[in-house]
Parts: sequence; C-alpha cells; structure tokens
Amino acid sequence: MSDTKIREYVSTDRRRTDATETAAESEDESETESEIQACPECGGTLVTDEAHGETVCSDCGLVVETDAVDRGPEWRAFDSAERDSKSRVGAPTTRMMHDKGLSTNIGWQNKDAYGKALSSSQREQMQRLRTWNERFRTRNSKERNLKQALGEIDRMASALGLPENVRETASVIYRRALDDDLLPGRSIEGVATAALYAAARQAGTPRSLDELETVSRVDKMELTRTYRYVVRELKLQIEPADPEQYVPRFASELDISDEAERQARELLRNAKEAGIHSGKSPVGLAAAAVYAAALLTNEKVTQSEVSEVANISEVTIRNRYKELLEVDDAGLFA
Repeated sequence: MSDTKIREYVSTDRRRTDATETAAESEDESETESEIQACPECGGTLVTDEAHGETVCSDCGLVVETDAVDRGPEWRAFDSAERDSKSRVGAPTTRMMHDKGLSTNIGWQNKDAYGKALSSSQREQMQRLRTWNERFRTRNSKERNLKQALGEIDRMASALGLPENVRETASVIYRRALDDDLLPGRSIEGVATAALYAAARQAGTPRSLDELETVSRVDKMELTRTYRYVVRELKLQIEPADPEQYVPRFASELDISDEAERQARELLRNAKEAGIHSGKSPVGLAAAAVYAAALLTNEKVTQSEVSEVANISEVTIRNRYKELLEVDDAGLFA
C-alpha cells in the first residue's frame, strides 16, 4: 500500500472516530438534561424558585438543587429608562448618531487609565488613531451626509430647548428622506431643519418658523418649501398647530402666574368656538392670549416683552388682542 493511500485511510478513520465521539457526547448531554428536567425520585416536573435559589419538584416537593447562581443583575429596575441607566454594557443605541452609537469613540484627553499624562510620542500616536477612527466611522458619502445632518439637528434642538424624543423623531424623518432619495437638489441643512420642524409639531412642542430661522443656516423661504416637499413625499401626518401648545412656554419665559396661564387657555378655547382662529397665526393668537390674560389677572406684562418672547411684532399682538376683546365684549367669555 502506498503512502498516499495510507494517509487517506488514516484521515477517514479519524473522521469516523471524531463523529462517533461527538454523537456520544450529544447523547450524554441530552440524557443529562432529561435527568435534570425530571425529578430523580418520582419523575415529576422540576420548578426553579429564583427567590430562594432552589430547584424543587412540583409533585413530591423534593429539593434537587440549592444555592443556584443568580446570573442576573444585582440591581432592580422598574422601567426601561432606569434599566438603561443601570446597565453596564454601554449606552443604548440611538438614531441620533449616524452609526446608531455602535462605533468606538476615542476621547480627546491625553491621559492614560491612571490619569497620567501621555508622552509626546504617545500623543502623536493617539492623534493618528483619532484621525483614522473618524475616517472609518464614515465609510461613504451617505454616512458623511447623515453625520452632518444629525449634528445639525442636535445643534438646533439644543438651541431651541427641544426634548430628546423630538430629536429622535427628527433623525428618523431625515433617515427616511435620505433613503427615499429626496435630497438631490436640496441642501442638507434645509432638509434637517424641515425634519426638526415636523418632529416638533408631531410631538406637540412646536416652534415657529421664525424661531427655526434664527438657529438654522437656511432662510425662511427655503425652509417652508423644503418642509412642504418632505411632508408630501413622506406622507407625514401632521395636524395644524394648536395655539394652546405655545402658551406654557410663553408663560414660563414671561414668569406669569398659573392663574394667568389658565386664563390664556380659556381665552383660546373660546376663540376657537367663535371661529376667529381660522387663518390666523397660532403663535400670534397664543401671544395675544397670554398678554390679555396677564392684564385680566393684574400682572404687569408689556407688549414688547411678549413680542420678544414670541418673536413676533407688536402690531400682530395688538390686532389679535383686539379680536379677543371683541369676542369678550360679545359675551362669549364667562
């Protein structure tokens, strides 16, 4: 018999032996699992008591195992937010980052794990690593586009004081616009601002177009045009802005009482019943209602202060204020 045939024979025999050993091990494991799942005394079903760390037979009550290892966390959490804050496996994924927060981030501090300063050669090496890390995080033009847009959304949302859920929603809207190829012919800043404006209205914390224009890098005309295009193409369900949604923010910035805020809400509700809100700016109505409520509750608030907070002209406040007073004189207010 030649050497080649001998090697082939030995290899075939070895594979058969390995397969036999694997099958025997799997049978032993299955037998062990079946023994664990059944009571050794009566063959009944075993139940694990996690509170006491015991495995007990549900039929005869035999304690099969004690002092079981609890592989869960040592802390308790009563909601998802508390569970995420106590988790030790890293931050949860978020759509506010182009890679959903799954990539590595190298800190800017030139210190090691013990807080000691790095040498000059180590600092140069870390700087090279940061540069290549940033290059690897954005592998193509689509990811670079998304990174820039999500940064713009986060910057504008921080300037406007919008909550995190609005930022998440705006990120989802922009991702949908990018996937549907709606960006050609439009600026990244314009679509990002339109997504943030739509998300704020969907979440019930709207901001006016003038406020968006002050923090955005696009003008009001481009913003409105891009907003209408995004809403139409993505078929977003956005209801008309309610003037009452602006009242809490205006009242907080003007530092008026809760009674005045309640009175402003009542003015707006009765104005809706009278039908004078149709075709009017919700920001102007809300500002006029807050100004009127402050006067009704004998609080000192000037039109210029309301105009500065609401970012609208004093003329608009006076016109809407007169309309509210006309409804009041007609006897529609209690």
